[in-house]
Amino acid sequence: MRLKDKIAIVTGASSDIGLEISKKFVGEGAKVILLGRHMDKLEQVRKSITDYDSKTVAMVCDLTNEAQVIQTINQVIDHYGRIDILVNNAGTITDPIHFHEMQDKDWNSLVDTNLFGTFRITKSVLIKMLENKNGGNIINIGSISAERAIPKVHLTVYCTTKAAINMFTKGLAVEYARKNIRCNCINPGIVNAGMIKSYLDYPEARKVLEDKQPINKIGQPEDVANAAVYLASDEAKWISGAILNVDGGKSASEG
Repeated sequence: MRLKDKIAIVTGASSDIGLEISKKFVGEGAKVILLGRHMDKLEQVRKSITDYDSKTVAMVCDLTNEAQVIQTINQVIDHYGRIDILVNNAGTITDPIHFHEMQDKDWNSLVDTNLFGTFRITKSVLIKMLENKNGGNIINIGSISAERAIPKVHLTVYCTTKAAINMFTKGLAVEYARKNIRCNCINPGIVNAGMIKSYLDYPEARKVLEDKQPINKIGQPEDVANAAVYLASDEAKWISGAILNVDGGKSASEG
């Protein structure tokens, strides 16, 4: 087991990717704290995990609320004594809209969750990792939208928040390297998860998306989860500051 007895936090754990990461971590021996905004959703997905009673716990935590984030991390420390791994998976996306038509409230939601939310919980966890003096591992889940905009799909602010996470990853990796804390980022491409799932129910829409992939198929949540397990494990002990595109070759292509 590559993560035996590790204590891991996964944010956005009720999402497709968050759930799959949690499952894989538990399967590799970790104890996982599933964070999200809605306990009913968290409990529903938690019960789909093998050995969920002994290996997982669900906690409500709104990453836009600093006091709640601090309280949650303190509770985790009180119970488990340490945090070994943080997976920053929580995020939000809006319907495509031209930038000039966006109001403050539209981009504030994206920035506060995707960027500041990640900042808040990372800061709180880092403080505990430093106090514990045993190092740690931070994995950010971004998007290949950090590197490339999609023609006719207006997501400028979303792309901007994900690009910022790339640099946040590199900055943390360098700043805390001497404290034995690693930080890496996984940027998924088109994955059968979240908003994209409804499109994939239509064969024609699925074919259009598949045809745009160098590897002619859509990614699955487990593809992202497998990468997260690797980066969280000692097999990746000399990898930090890396941006890993899990996208079927899309970011390397012209189209």
